[in-house]
Amino acid sequence: MRSDDAALVRAALVAAEGAPATGDVPIGAVVVDADGRELARAHNRREDLADPTAHAEVLALRAAARAHGDGWRLDGCTLAVTVEPCTMCAGALVLARVSRVVFGCWEPRTGAVGSLWDVVRDRRLNHRPEVVGGVLADECAAALAEFFDDHR
Repeated sequence: MRSDDAALVRAALVAAEGAPATGDVPIGAVVVDADGRELARAHNRREDLADPTAHAEVLALRAAARAHGDGWRLDGCTLAVTVEPCTMCAGALVLARVSRVVFGCWEPRTGAVGSLWDVVRDRRLNHRPEVVGGVLADECAAALAEFFDDHR
């Protein structure tokens, strides 16, 4: 873990705050370049956009790729997200060549970065980002619990 990982997850928590207003699960993501400059941030917008791929990670990767200036490759970049990425997002992280993935709480039902699956560290793939999980896990889990308590 790096000293700024908690700050990155905090920024993702702030990004997640916009999701409930659109009916979406409060998951936020932030992408920074190798110098720590923020390239993009996003929150889940599946309900808002009627798009099953509009996860925070995918939206942040798309915006970061436009800002980074190296086409779709995000070499040297870190994506921080409040919850362990799913299989779709884990695959997107690999394909985008993200160097590091930092996340808050583990997701044992759908997590694909170490819980249920470990897509990003599969030795058969040509790119495997560094993974740091469990950063501010309690805070990230609390945001989800509050959302689901209000929606059940």
